[in-house]
Amino acid sequence: MCWTRASLLYTKQFMREKHDPVIDTIRDRVTEPSAHGIARAISALITSGVIEAGDQLPTVRATAHALGVSSSTISGAWRTLAHHGVIETDRRRGTTVRSKRASTKGRYWQVPVPIGTIDIDLSTGTPDHKLLPDVGGVLRRIHTDLAVGSYLDAPVLPDLSDVLRATWPFEPECVTVVDGALDALDRTIDALVRLGDRVVVEDPTFPPLLDMLELAGAEIIGVPVDEQGMCIDGLLAALDQRPTVVVTQPRAQNPTAISMSASRAKAVAEALTGSEIWLVEDDHSGDVAGTELHSVSALRPHRSVFIRSYSKSHGPDLRIAALGGDAEVVRTIEQRRTLGPAWTSRLIQQILLEMLRDPAVDAQIRVAADTYRERRTAFAHDLRAAGIEIGTGHGLNAWIPVNNEQFASVYLAAHSIGTAPGSPFMVSRSGIAHLRLSIGAYSGDMSDLADKVAAAAVAG
Repeated sequence: MCWTRASLLYTKQFMREKHDPVIDTIRDRVTEPSAHGIARAISALITSGVIEAGDQLPTVRATAHALGVSSSTISGAWRTLAHHGVIETDRRRGTTVRSKRASTKGRYWQVPVPIGTIDIDLSTGTPDHKLLPDVGGVLRRIHTDLAVGSYLDAPVLPDLSDVLRATWPFEPECVTVVDGALDALDRTIDALVRLGDRVVVEDPTFPPLLDMLELAGAEIIGVPVDEQGMCIDGLLAALDQRPTVVVTQPRAQNPTAISMSASRAKAVAEALTGSEIWLVEDDHSGDVAGTELHSVSALRPHRSVFIRSYSKSHGPDLRIAALGGDAEVVRTIEQRRTLGPAWTSRLIQQILLEMLRDPAVDAQIRVAADTYRERRTAFAHDLRAAGIEIGTGHGLNAWIPVNNEQFASVYLAAHSIGTAPGSPFMVSRSGIAHLRLSIGAYSGDMSDLADKVAAAAVAG
């Protein structure tokens, strides 16, 4: 018999795995050889300390062989454990037990601005409450006959569904409403992403999205953005790695404020043509972005999910967003919600419906969009005069290049200005340091603010 080097290495690895004491421990504990039974047994071993934080679990193949089950059964157990933050998988280190359950703190919330410690808070990304539509008038005229006849009633008011469909960028197979854009992203990721899947995102992007994908056990691929949106060369390189999902923000991208151009949307759609990759578009700013929507999903409705939030345009306290597209995905999300909140309050839905039908509300949203545009334009102009270029953009945010993120944050905090550090927004965490400033809600002296930010940018 002639043994190749590869076969010898394979045999040595198999023998090591065969005599792995962790495998013996798992085999002794498992009483139910299903994916959930195996996951429960391993979780119990971790909780009791028999398997410790940092321990490496055996491979899927070796565990399947030891337990006499299929590799897909073990993969299912690993997905369950990863979903609950018990284990993490790295291509180089394999599958290891987390030192602790996944933190609920997340990337973005690592550097919150303590309430009451600053005069100007530009860290939050929230809209100017003075520019939000008046809900009081809407509340006085809505009817209150919204009693739920059954817990199995349709999750969306029929009239609201009709209005949403009329303003959707494409003809969705199914539309539902959930509790804000982050809830929509979380539920869509839960429906589409499995442990080990590769997911393409913009780099930089919104930190909670990265947290959600990490908790789902996804491998995140960041693609740089330019003034027109996601860079095509980077996207094509990412597609070579066989991702299952691509997530984009088509306008007022958070944090860069970039809006996708029509030509770039077409190029992205063409890059995805013929693939079975899911596209998720997060239109988080809605119409207060103050620019036309160029939607990739409108050019590629097949295997697309589009999310539109009404928090920045109609009010954060409404906590409502619409989600529409592929019927299988949307109905999966609706069915999963029946085990939790089941539906978004029909009273809130009625408020949104009345606001969407009200010409005065539309006029106020246009005023808000114009005001945000004027503020950002003035800030960019004053920054440019001080030697800092942030380019064109839309919405509430500004992405500021700085020499040193920490020094810049501390400098502005010393002047009672709160900012969001740029590193949590980055996938690669390399290159130029940045701060994200939410300019939209600031109505003070823009020139003075720009001078302080420019000074902070060169600090350190």
